[in-house]
Amino acid sequence: MLPSRVTLLDVGPRDGLQNEPAPVPAADKIELVHRLQAAGLREIEVTSFVSPKWVPQMADNAQVMAGIARRPGVRYSVLTPNLKGLEAAMTPARERWPDEVVVFGAASEAFSQRNINCGIAESIERFAPVAEAARAAGIKVRGAVSCALACPYEGETDPDRVEFVVRLMREIGVQHVGVADTLGTGTPRRVQAAMERALKHYPIDEVSGHFHDTYGQALANIYACLELGIHRFDASVAGLGGCPYAKGATGNVATEDVVFMLQGLNIETGVELDALVDAAAFISGKLSIKPVSRVANAVLARRAAAAT
Repeated sequence: MLPSRVTLLDVGPRDGLQNEPAPVPAADKIELVHRLQAAGLREIEVTSFVSPKWVPQMADNAQVMAGIARRPGVRYSVLTPNLKGLEAAMTPARERWPDEVVVFGAASEAFSQRNINCGIAESIERFAPVAEAARAAGIKVRGAVSCALACPYEGETDPDRVEFVVRLMREIGVQHVGVADTLGTGTPRRVQAAMERALKHYPIDEVSGHFHDTYGQALANIYACLELGIHRFDASVAGLGGCPYAKGATGNVATEDVVFMLQGLNIETGVELDALVDAAAFISGKLSIKPVSRVANAVLARRAAAAT
């Protein structure tokens, strides 16, 4: 039996915008968060506290966090890859702190070495003080396992590698783990195999899926997770965020597409689709792009036809 309710985390404001080449004004990022929460999203990944040298798009992180009109019941998360980032996120008044911080590990040794110049085990050790300090401050810690289905250097990822990283995250106090198909090459049975390894170490309420749609498999992979009872997923409004390893390919699965599918399955999300499409149209307009989401484009085309 499929879950009756699914919780969606919209990563558009952070993961979706971080690689945009032109600066996105903080006011537009804040407005996007406001529109997402107005549409019913109760988990939003807002920004990242990383060096502006490496991610200049997130240099306004403190301004964005300070500008959000927070709603009760909404969880606001940020990426903090090290203690310096966590300390920056906790510098202002308590009411501006994130509710959750995110750390990233890879299920690929080659990917870890090439991106942060250390192996998987050492990378997790670096996150340990972040997890400890965040939990001591009452901030939830979420871990993301990238390249859980495939690596651009090693090819397909063995589920044993996923379990290895998940276990290490559990040992350092990470409270929730997300399994990410970074390349978007995963297919349903392979996704289930990876998820089953995560479920050996975390309760089902603390396991989520993060899927890219590069090969058009994201919705099928989400359905495969639903078959396991998994009911938490990341998605990105308008399909913001491209796959960094396949030039021109789509990246994060669009939140609108996920909501539409779940509605068809009679699975509750608490998200109002029309308002979500409005949010997608807003940020796409600011970026001067067309939404990647097929649902958003279909709804917007229907509206335009009705208005003529």
